[in-house]
Amino acid sequence: MTKQIIHPPLSNIQEELLKLFSFDIPDAQLKELKKIISVFLLEKARDKADAIWDSKGYTEEKLQELLNNK
Repeated sequence: MTKQIIHPPLSNIQEELLKLFSFDIPDAQLKELKKIISVFLLEKARDKADAIWDSKGYTEEKLQELLNNK
């Protein structure tokens, strides 16, 4: 009996990346694209961290307190 594996449809980002993969670009451009994606994801992570920081009412003093109470 053969197992059937069901895969969910691709997400919108997966579809867009697959479109990019159909082109052969020079290594320099690939490196630049990786950097752009990294910066984008870093900004999103920082935004999320800032939102959590704000929602918890953290301050610089609270951060120092947490760091000093290892």
